[in-house]
Amino acid sequence: MFIQTESTPNPNSLKFVLEKEIYEGEAVEFNNQSQAENSLLAQKLLSIDGVEKILIFKNFITINKSKYSWDQLKASVLHVISDFISSGLNAVNDAENSVFTEVDYDENDKEIVDAISTIISKKVKPAVAQDGGDINFVKYNEGIVFLELKGSCAGCPSATITLKNGVENILKHHIPEIKRVEQTT
Repeated sequence: MFIQTESTPNPNSLKFVLEKEIYEGEAVEFNNQSQAENSLLAQKLLSIDGVEKILIFKNFITINKSKYSWDQLKASVLHVISDFISSGLNAVNDAENSVFTEVDYDENDKEIVDAISTIISKKVKPAVAQDGGDINFVKYNEGIVFLELKGSCAGCPSATITLKNGVENILKHHIPEIKRVEQTT
């Protein structure tokens, strides 16, 4: 199987693009072995010294590293991914991992929340996925939109710029009630 690597705006993150889809659910992030109990692929990747986080989504896997250079890690990561893909096993075995994030909001703001959700899913998520990340709408409160960043976006030096100059501007343009966008963990 051909696996293409793409750099991301986060120097500690690399996107491994596969020629076929390996997962159909919402993007799933694994930060440690206990979170990866339903993904043998994530377990194997997290067992590589220096690998810190894994994001699995459709036809790509984003890996965040904590140490070493990509030159030192890339071959090991490619080997694990290649072996796993050729095994025919599922990348994620349990739909539990792809649970939709419930948005916290006041019922009076339902129309605004629906508009935010639509913009996030149709415009923002695809753009963020291009860079090996994912974004979830978590909460809306008194004009403030709270978003969770995953994959290459988590810990990225340009995440604040993405949120403020990208997402916040798009949301404010379409929804006048939006005052600002904040990142949540």
